[in-house]
Amino acid sequence: MGLLDGKVAVVTGGASGIGQATARRFAAEGASVVVADRAADAGEVAAKEIDGRFVAGDVGEPETWEAIVATAEDAFGGLDIAYLNAGVTTGEGNIAALTDKQYRRIMRANVDGVVFGARAVIPPIAKRGGGAIVATASLAGLIAFPPDPIYNMTKHAVVGFIRGIAPQLQAQGITANCVCPGIVATGLVNDEARTRLESAGFVLIEPEEIAAAVLECVTGTATGQAVVCQAGRDPLAYEFRDVPGPRQGQQRDFRAIGMDQ
Repeated sequence: MGLLDGKVAVVTGGASGIGQATARRFAAEGASVVVADRAADAGEVAAKEIDGRFVAGDVGEPETWEAIVATAEDAFGGLDIAYLNAGVTTGEGNIAALTDKQYRRIMRANVDGVVFGARAVIPPIAKRGGGAIVATASLAGLIAFPPDPIYNMTKHAVVGFIRGIAPQLQAQGITANCVCPGIVATGLVNDEARTRLESAGFVLIEPEEIAAAVLECVTGTATGQAVVCQAGRDPLAYEFRDVPGPRQGQQRDFRAIGMDQ
């Protein structure tokens, strides 16, 4: 008996890397899976391998999300789990050289894809009595990452968004978490970069390790967490520090107005 028997999941960026590994893991645990990706040929293969369904499209487009939700409902009767994983980098560390095209592309995939995805999946998941949303952030969502400041910014946005919606979704029985991997052995790390990293002693994380962390998120009860995934270590929820409060008598605590830090 699998941990996800009878569940229906969607995985974006599911044609390769972390997304494909997670789609496989979900299916192995008994879930019916909708794979979404821009890579039509690879996506079809990935979905067929796990007896799932494939939706081709840009997750930064609301119409793609309409198709994803419709496919999950038509093929499998509903939706319980959403793994918002699709993402890209700019490959540009010099902000003065950043092009409009690079900026718009990464914002569509890394931020719009998560926001539009959450907006689309919350109603059908709530309709089924609750479930789970997980987004792929990054260690770059918790630290400074000078090699690609725009990627850095988008992943901080993912962490903030997930932490912001988690308390709102609890009443509907929906958990919302994000995984924050270090450097994973995926197509985002080209051969040159991989050789350079390995020669410097960096151990790349295998996509299957991240898939295991995602599974823990969707089967657990914790919500609003940013789960750090590093090579050789068990996944660990990041401990956010409280910010300094206002001076006495000047302002009420955030918690008093429903804005818990």
